[in-house]
Amino acid sequence: MLSTLSPSHPFPGNPFSAFDSALTPWDFPDFSFSSVVDPITNSSSGSDEPEQTHAKRKSPASDEQQDRADSVMDDRKRRRMISNRDSARRSRMRKQRHLENLRNQANRFKIENRDLSNRMQLMLHLTNRARTENEWLLFERTMLRQKLSTLTQYLVIQQLRPVSSALPCNTSVTDRINLDRLIN
Repeated sequence: MLSTLSPSHPFPGNPFSAFDSALTPWDFPDFSFSSVVDPITNSSSGSDEPEQTHAKRKSPASDEQQDRADSVMDDRKRRRMISNRDSARRSRMRKQRHLENLRNQANRFKIENRDLSNRMQLMLHLTNRARTENEWLLFERTMLRQKLSTLTQYLVIQQLRPVSSALPCNTSVTDRINLDRLIN
């Protein structure tokens, strides 16, 4: 719940009524903030004041100290600049070495890849040759088994046939010719 102020309260109405008649810097078009003096430091708050007035306030001993301090700062800046240049140069050299190493590695990999590709082609050629030879040997084995089977049948027939002297000689010659045909 809000309480109301009594008429005897020191701030009745507008609490800022004391400032109603005061003038502001905006009321004066040619007012400059640089002319305002800070009561704490007793110095001007603006930057429109020339640097020479600051220099006039300094003593000759402080000028020498300031010159030394400026000289030390210049030396530090110069050393830092030289150090930064050296660091940048070293960084560029490291980057260049790294890039060169990568190029060398890429070339080695290309050569190794070419070598492996050549070896693979040779192995494929040898594999195809061995496969062809293996197929030929399987075919030859089949042919030799057929001849062996035919010869075995012929020998079995020869053993089962009774030996007769009455058979003409032509028969044995014919059998031999058939046998030669079967063998070849």
